[in-house]
Amino acid sequence: MKMYDTPQPVERYLNVELECDCGRTHFAPIKAINISSGALESLPGYVAEYGYAKPYILCDKITFEIAGKRCEELLKKAGFQPSVLIIRHMGFDEATLGEIVLNKPDDCDLMIGVGTGSITDMLRFSSFKLGLPCFTVATGAPMDGFSASVGIMNVNNLKATMPAHSTEVIIGDTDILKSAPYRMTIAGFADLIGKLNALDDWHLGAMINGDHYCKKIDELVQAYVDDILKKTDKIKARDPEAIGDVMNALLLTGATISLYGNSRPISGGEHHMSHYWEVLGEQRGKQYAMHGEQVAVGTVMALSVVEELSRLQPDFEKAREAAKQFDYDAWEANIRRTYGNAADAIVDLEKSSGKNDPVRWLQRLEVIEEKWPEIQGMLKKVYPAQELRRLLKDLGCPCDPKDIGITESVLKDTFMVCKETRNRYTCYQLAWDLDVISEISDKIIAELKQKNAI
Repeated sequence: MKMYDTPQPVERYLNVELECDCGRTHFAPIKAINISSGALESLPGYVAEYGYAKPYILCDKITFEIAGKRCEELLKKAGFQPSVLIIRHMGFDEATLGEIVLNKPDDCDLMIGVGTGSITDMLRFSSFKLGLPCFTVATGAPMDGFSASVGIMNVNNLKATMPAHSTEVIIGDTDILKSAPYRMTIAGFADLIGKLNALDDWHLGAMINGDHYCKKIDELVQAYVDDILKKTDKIKARDPEAIGDVMNALLLTGATISLYGNSRPISGGEHHMSHYWEVLGEQRGKQYAMHGEQVAVGTVMALSVVEELSRLQPDFEKAREAAKQFDYDAWEANIRRTYGNAADAIVDLEKSSGKNDPVRWLQRLEVIEEKWPEIQGMLKKVYPAQELRRLLKDLGCPCDPKDIGITESVLKDTFMVCKETRNRYTCYQLAWDLDVISEISDKIIAELKQKNAI
């Protein structure tokens, strides 16, 4: 079947192969999504329809009370034999994985995650490693990972994207979702808004780095983000239908990871900032904010960098000289200072990817110089950073570094090194390539200080 020419409801992308002009076959192996009032009651029906009998339910002590207990009751009433694990190791790391595996009944044939981001990530990764299918019951809508085909967990003190699989069924009962903390819903909205920058970064990667690009996936993500931007008043009023729309948009954008094959369409420099703050938080025993809230701040910062780049008249000879004089030892020393005990993973990534290799750097500069008018034209069309800041502030979502406890020194380091968390071309790599990331970040920080935003 051919890929649709125009964006469609999320259900039309599920469990069907879509041949695309981009050269790829898009496929999201999700069998069913039910986002509606009373949707939780449909869980036993899905378990029966797909031939399972002994579900293993994963939750924490909060999500057990919200929905896990009801899931267990519904399944027992329908004649199934569920077992429940209330996770105690909340680091969502190797210890959490061990707890899940050690408590898994030998005869279980399905895993069901009840919760939001971290539980869903651990569910999809652990079930993938155990060779079991999984379902998801959402208790809030704070991020887009429900329908993703990868899992995020802490490995060796660093947020790592792990191979996983998609959940077969996703249930989002709007009677439960509307009762979730408003902060959680806004975090989900903010994760969606991050796509405004992620798509621009994808364009940069295609134009400069030769990354594969799919126009129809791009248009699909953009359409869902545009639709949600029109519903901010209803979201602020906690309208159940609008919250359901946020959930559906999160599911669609998350499903594009399966559709496209990786997270390139929905994750760019804004997520790199969030990942870096999560690394620091892990090492300092604190969490700066929810993932979506960090993405909100990261998006405002990334769009601010893009705006500065859009006004730039690059000095390409200066940039070439910076590439030729790149000091790997100094770079590594700074990585070890900024990333702490997660530095080994960053150094290993650079050794395998060679993002900062002078030869590759110089090759990119040739492309950038040749295409600069086109690049600059694209950069000038991005969503205005200050307009997004005002929108987020009106919704009560963090939008400034100060809102989530990011200090001036941490923000400066973030601008300088967040690009190292992934081998992915973003606005931060472009600023690095042009040898202007330090001066641009200094300007943005000075403006933030004037606004008392840091």
